[in-house]
Amino acid sequence: MKPIQSTRYTEISTPADFNYEECLVHLGRSSQENLYRIKEDKVIKLLKIDGELVLFQLTSVPGALRIEFPLNAPTPNETKQVVAYIEDWFDLTTDLQGFYEMAETDPILNPVVQQYFGLRVIGVPDLFEALVWAIMGQQINLTFAYTLKKRFVESYGDSVVYEGETYWTFPDPETIVALPFADLRALQLTGRKSEYILGIAAVMATGDLDKKRLLQEPDMESKLLEIRGVGAWSANYVMMKCLHDASAFPLADVGLHNALKAQLDMERKPTLAEITELSANWSGWEAYATFYLWRSLL
Repeated sequence: MKPIQSTRYTEISTPADFNYEECLVHLGRSSQENLYRIKEDKVIKLLKIDGELVLFQLTSVPGALRIEFPLNAPTPNETKQVVAYIEDWFDLTTDLQGFYEMAETDPILNPVVQQYFGLRVIGVPDLFEALVWAIMGQQINLTFAYTLKKRFVESYGDSVVYEGETYWTFPDPETIVALPFADLRALQLTGRKSEYILGIAAVMATGDLDKKRLLQEPDMESKLLEIRGVGAWSANYVMMKCLHDASAFPLADVGLHNALKAQLDMERKPTLAEITELSANWSGWEAYATFYLWRSLL
């Protein structure tokens, strides 16, 4: 996808089956989200690129996404990295033909996929952010998870003000690893979660854990499970949202269970054994099946 570029905007071509409006529904699911803002059909986000803060705004135009830079004209490298981030964020390079063909014959997925056709797995391109978010979300409801993330970001992220509103970056591992344990506890993170986040920050700050290397691992799940605090759900969440593994399957996910209960009109949530049986047809596309079922809850 070769971008069309001027000094203040870039356009990235999008797949024919891409539905920007459906992606906005997912992005707008929490009023507490503070890593981007949605204004009508525009997404505004701040990134930190090689130490510089780059604000961009994203809109849909026929056949493309237009990226504008409202504060400063970006360098060629900044433009390149923003384009790469957005392609990753919206999973623009994955060919979904196989998923759609599979869903046509699946009684659970067929109505969901028809209704939300064009939705892409909205990712978390930054590995540190994906791991921290997975840790924060363990065993609490989504509303409180967003509260914790908001405190974390606004305590330790970088920011710029644009049109009277503050935009934030996710904190980097180097900042977090230097924090006292008590600072994270003060955000209302549990002791265990504080320890886990500091541990992840430490291995990422030293370069011992790196997204590029992780993507080259023959068994990404096993590598992720070596990280203290990362269990099967967290590992598969990160594989799904950050590493674009279409076969990642957070089997124990509460949202997945609730969506299946609703789709099947059950009086109770399905058991793990029942989910395994129901998902037999999804092989290779479990992440997309899960994401579409999550969408049915919004």
